[in-house]
Amino acid sequence: MVPELDLSDPAVLHDPFATYGALREKSPVARLLAPGFGSMWAVLRHAEARELLADPRFGPSSASYLRPDVPEHCRPYLRTMQEVGGDEHLRLRRTVAPAFTPRRAEDFRARVARIVDRLLDALPDGPVDLLEHFARPLPVEVICELVGVPGADRPRWHSYAATIATGAGPAFAEALPSAIEDAKGTVARARVAPGDDLVTDLLRTDLSEVDTVTLVWHLVLAGQTPANLVANAVEALLTHPEQLAAVRADPALAPRAVEEALRWCGPQPLTVPRFGTEDAEIGGVRIPEGEPVTVVIAAANRDPRVFPDPDRFDITREPGAQHLSFAHGPHFCLGASFARVQTEVAISALLGRFPDLALAGPVERAPDPGTWRPVALPVRR
Repeated sequence: MVPELDLSDPAVLHDPFATYGALREKSPVARLLAPGFGSMWAVLRHAEARELLADPRFGPSSASYLRPDVPEHCRPYLRTMQEVGGDEHLRLRRTVAPAFTPRRAEDFRARVARIVDRLLDALPDGPVDLLEHFARPLPVEVICELVGVPGADRPRWHSYAATIATGAGPAFAEALPSAIEDAKGTVARARVAPGDDLVTDLLRTDLSEVDTVTLVWHLVLAGQTPANLVANAVEALLTHPEQLAAVRADPALAPRAVEEALRWCGPQPLTVPRFGTEDAEIGGVRIPEGEPVTVVIAAANRDPRVFPDPDRFDITREPGAQHLSFAHGPHFCLGASFARVQTEVAISALLGRFPDLALAGPVERAPDPGTWRPVALPVRR
């Protein structure tokens, strides 16, 4: 019998890694009861998860997301690349992929470093909430730099990001039309005055106007993931003194620290639901056509069948099996390289500038089954 788990269970909210881990050892596939969404299948083990994510019969769709109530003229811009499948997804992906390559992200590293230094220069004196003053504004500033948003317009994008990050609801619906209009303005500006930015790169492709605008505003939403990744990674290092000492002694370990944070405390416990185009069997369990199924990243990334001593946070872990924090297969996260560079630069700068960095109090977690994130990250320097 397939086990079940209610996502409103306090155990999920308090420690999803242990809760999902126990479920993983009972069965490779379970049923999750998601408030506001209903029930869905959940794949818990690494091998089966990779199999599902690479299976062309499964993919996100419009049903994977809760649609906000927005004016009719905004609706064409809600259909993102994530929910497109088959040949259309492949075409869009191939069109935009050159703008998101690891080399492009590396070329952007110096600009990220300047943003990081500026935010660290502006930190208030005394104990500080690193989430509010550093981790949260960082990805929005990086996105604005990436797409060519002028400095005077950036406060509005910070406002959009803060509102959109809260998820569906009246505030989200109210903010979205303005975000879409600003995205249109950014695209129009790049047509008139091309620059060294992502939008200019996209305008050199055959991407439609609607798809370009959609990608620009959607980056604001997707760009919140590095904020939580940076916060989680910093907390993990500060609560594991031997790992913190290792990366301080050898700054070249920073990329490994980022990968281990992605594996051990990645901010996305679950992938967005996927839907099958036909009946399929995963892990010996039949998943009927059209029913939602998610991968429990928090369980797959700590699967002892793949990762030795998986519950140990170890930045010196030898590279081997691939974590699934950016998914896998056709819908592998397009911005993975930028997220990696951004997080690596942020951690390296923090540790380099503040040799006495330490937590200034307990870290409270948001009661959110869809995101593993702190409410605040109080530190002293």
